[in-house]
Formats: sequence, C-alpha cells, structure tokens
Amino acid sequence: MWGDIAIAFLLAFITAYVITPYTIRFARKVGAVDIPKETRKIHKKPMPRLGGLAIIAGFAVSVIYLLIMMSIENTIDLNDSNQYYIKLLGLFGGAIVLTAFCIFDDIKGINPFVKLLGQTLAAIIVSSAGIRIDRIIFSSFLNTVITEEIFAIIITVIWIVGITNAINLIDGLDGLSSGISLISCISLLMIFALNGSPMISIILVTALAGAILGFLPFNFTPAKTFLGDTGSNFLGYTLSIIAILGVAKTYTAIVLIAPLIVFALPLLDTGLAILRRLVKTKSVKGIFKADKEHLHHKIMKKGYTQKQAVLILYAFSATFGMFAIILLESGFWKSVSFALMVFAIAAIGYKDFFKKVDDTIPEETAKKTK
Repeated sequence: MWGDIAIAFLLAFITAYVITPYTIRFARKVGAVDIPKETRKIHKKPMPRLGGLAIIAGFAVSVIYLLIMMSIENTIDLNDSNQYYIKLLGLFGGAIVLTAFCIFDDIKGINPFVKLLGQTLAAIIVSSAGIRIDRIIFSSFLNTVITEEIFAIIITVIWIVGITNAINLIDGLDGLSSGISLISCISLLMIFALNGSPMISIILVTALAGAILGFLPFNFTPAKTFLGDTGSNFLGYTLSIIAILGVAKTYTAIVLIAPLIVFALPLLDTGLAILRRLVKTKSVKGIFKADKEHLHHKIMKKGYTQKQAVLILYAFSATFGMFAIILLESGFWKSVSFALMVFAIAAIGYKDFFKKVDDTIPEETAKKTK
C-alpha cells in the first residue's frame, strides 16, 4: 500500500515539475497570457496561464501508470461490484471536456455562462458514470437515502460545479489556489486513511497532491506561471470527485461532513462573493462579474503583502483541515476546543505576526554597555 502511495506521489510530482516549463513556453506561443489591464489584478507583468496543464499531466501519468501496474499485480480490481473502471472513465472523460472549455477560455476568453455549461457537462458525465452522492446524513435521526436517480445526479452535479467554482474563484494570488488545494489533498488523505476509504480514492488524492507540489515552486510568489482556468477548474473538479469516492464506503454523518469542512475556506469565499454580487447588482448575471472583494483582497487591504496574505489563508485552510480530521478521530468537543485555541492565539498575535523583530540595540543602551 505505502509503496503504491509513494509511487503515486513521486511520479506525479516529477512529471508536473518537468512539464511546467514546457507549459510556460506553450502558453506564450498560443497567447494564453494574463495581461494585467484591470485594476483588480495583483500582478504587474504579463504571466503565462496554462500551468494547470502540468498538474493534469502529472495526475494522469501517475494514476494511469499505477492502476495498470496494480491491475497486472492483482492488487486492485477495477472491474469489481463498484465498477471503478467506468467511474474512472467518467472522471477522465469529464476532465477532457472541462479542460477543452478552459483552455479555450485561457487563450481566447469565453462567456462565463459558456464556461458554466462546460462545468455542468463535465459533472453530468461523471455522475452518469456512477460517481454520485446518493445519501445525505445530518444526524442519526435524519438519514436520507436518495432513491431517485435523477435527484442523485442533480445533487452530484451541484456539488461538483460548486467545488469547481470555489477553487477557481479563490485563485487570485500567487500560489493561493494551488496551495489550498494541496492542503485539502493532505487533509482528505488523512481522513480517508482514518475512514478506511477505498484504495482508489487514496491513489487519486495522493497523485493530485504530488502534481500540485511539483507545480507549486513555479506558482508561489513571485510566480513564473499561473494555473489559469484550466488548472483551477481541474483542481476543484478533481477534488470534488475524490471526496465523493473517498466517503462512499462508510456513510456516517461525520465522514460526509468532513469534506465540507476541508473545503470551508473556498466555499465561504464563494458564498460571500455570490451574496455580495447579488446585493450589489440585483441581478443573477452580476454573480459572474469579478470584483476585488475576496478574502485575499480584504487581507491585503489590511496592509499585508501578497505572500503574507497567502500564508494567512494557508493557515486558515490547514486549521479547517485539522478540525475535520480531529472531528473524525476524536469527536466534536476536542475539535471545537482545538479550533478555539488556534483562533484565540491568532487573535492575540495577528498584528505582530509578520512584523520584523527590531533586533537593533537602542543608542542609550549601547552607550551604557560601553
């Protein structure tokens, strides 16, 4: 098991790291360059924005290679009662459709409604392949099995499209979306290990984590390339599907809630953005109008640098991830006490957290010591 996990991670990491420079050159060649014309843009110089192709390549190479080898060794059966080979075909088929829409968006730009159509088509392909949310549990008293296939498909499509857009919308600073996705992968991996989730979900999340880490050195501030819509949409799309596969074995309230907690930061940012834009524009179309009021923008308005804002949001994302893990392993009260302790400590020291410590000796003190 651990050897397969190591292979999934390392192969994805190496592939993404090697491929990223090629995506930079390719983006410049086809004109997929983000030119900072709008005031809401943080970067000051043109940036290639097809870096997400390296993550897709790393993930695909790692997963396909490892599943072929494990099938030859008979350590995994993709044709069992769960029919994982069909589900994987759905995952990759939907990814191809989504990537085609997003590459065109990164190069030429498309209407937000057209991009939403691409996301929805990809999600429908996935749910049609059997990857579905077919049970909703809020408590031991409210345990609802979704018997109608159409309802299961609708809920699954909403989940996939929602997480896809959440990761996409938070992609506003160097390394922010990719870093938060990496933290989400690590959190989900620990949750899957504790839950005894299917091996396929562990391989997928490990490969995605490796691909992100291979890309992150080129994306962290100062970035050499951006994820682009191709990368940010793929991350959200894949994470949403892995979360479904990972909790499919055991239906308990905590296990189903855990992915929601892991994705809490991007979901919160997306929810606030939707409400803010609806109130401001009083129109559904207004939801798709970009603004400069996301969480990372608000943090930077407080005087923090881009790098500091990213690290702060990494910390929040990691806290949510740890909350979900502790909730699954140790229960509600321990997880709540952990979160309260973290936020209390952060509240005490946030003003001085990133300030330089003045280690110079005052002039009067220096005279006394002579």
